[in-house]
Amino acid sequence: MVDPKFSPKSRRREGIGMTSQRTRRRLIDRLREQGIVNEKVLSVLLDTPRHLFIDEALAHKAYEDTALPIGQSQTISQPFIVALMTEFIFKSDITVKKVLEIGTGCGYQTAILSQLATWVFTIERIASLQAEAKQRLPNLGYRNISYLNGDGFLGWESNQPFDGIIVTAAPEAVPQTLTAQLSQGGRLVIPVGGGEGQRLRIITRTARGFDEQQREAVRFVPMLNGKISL
Repeated sequence: MVDPKFSPKSRRREGIGMTSQRTRRRLIDRLREQGIVNEKVLSVLLDTPRHLFIDEALAHKAYEDTALPIGQSQTISQPFIVALMTEFIFKSDITVKKVLEIGTGCGYQTAILSQLATWVFTIERIASLQAEAKQRLPNLGYRNISYLNGDGFLGWESNQPFDGIIVTAAPEAVPQTLTAQLSQGGRLVIPVGGGEGQRLRIITRTARGFDEQQREAVRFVPMLNGKISL
């Protein structure tokens, strides 16, 4: 009988060579140097096998701090941006139980969120991408997730309010439908702008309304209306 710790499936998750724990730790050290301070977020990134969320031919680049293609003209975000946006959501001053993710993609950001929140609701406009993620994530042990093939601009009204909303594509302006679905104290983290002019924004719902911060310049694929059901 094969010990699960040494099974081919286990070895693939743990990684070897350029996907090994040693390589992952080097990435985490770089993220610390770049200013990521939430050790819980860093620990989750260390433990999450990014190489299993991309094409096997690109696995050797999985723990480089770079975005990579995942098909359908979409990308998996660079680890620094994933860590930064996640850190903004999981600040210590509020309890984050329910998170809405706009843009499931390959499911990597979803996996990160699922290890930090009680439940993740994730929307993807491209059905085929989400179908792959929906198969991949439970197989890797991430099960506290609900999936919707839909229009991210609409959010997920039936499951609101959310303690955090994270958007992984850039609209030209902040969708008011999303800010309306925040709980009091909840945060929306979203890249906003077109082309080269995108900036990360953090919008917090307060008793008085909404507070907004503009943060780092970023580059995401554009956020599009509608859904693709194929």
